[in-house]
Amino acid sequence: MDRSEALDRAAEIVDAVENEQMPVPVREVWVYGDVALGLDPIDRLDVYLAKDVLFGGDADRSEEFVDSHGIEGVGKSVRAEWAEEHPEHLRANANGHAAPEKCLAAHLLDDGEPIHLEVCNASFDDNVTRRLEGAKAREDWEKLLDPRAACLWAEGTRSDEAMRKLRESELPFPTLSESLEMLGLDEDDAEDAAQTLHEWRAEQEGATVRGDVV
Repeated sequence: MDRSEALDRAAEIVDAVENEQMPVPVREVWVYGDVALGLDPIDRLDVYLAKDVLFGGDADRSEEFVDSHGIEGVGKSVRAEWAEEHPEHLRANANGHAAPEKCLAAHLLDDGEPIHLEVCNASFDDNVTRRLEGAKAREDWEKLLDPRAACLWAEGTRSDEAMRKLRESELPFPTLSESLEMLGLDEDDAEDAAQTLHEWRAEQEGATVRGDVV
């Protein structure tokens, strides 16, 4: 993907989050990894969304969507109003419940796009730390977040300066392994983790999404 195209696409995602109703409230939009490093072209665009849990929804409408779509939890996990307006984007997890991260991906991404979406209720910085702690405990590096990132939108405010720096490749970042060492991994683990992340990303095709709750 051409770098300018990737950044245009990131800006479109920010526009959508800012101006359209999402299946759940979104607090932050970040880009991370290759696009933050100034690489051109990039293999994939990595986007992180921090979301809020849905409160004060329309839980009483849940049965309506079970009957019409066979999906539970609409009005509890995702907005019923959104699902009514965008039924083509309504997605469920393996248990048949509405999955916020999959609904966000369906709304924001096209299937064939080389874009990965990470969705979590925690802010990006907090989740980088949480994922690192969990990965160290399990010695499983695939779920790590690349900490080299730029925040494009937070709490309703767009960062035009961050986008300018991205477009002009002004953000200085160390290598991934060096970044992970700065967060507390020893040198060998940092190199193993970086290699694992590179291999995991290379295996991904088309639009992908991963969600977690912390």
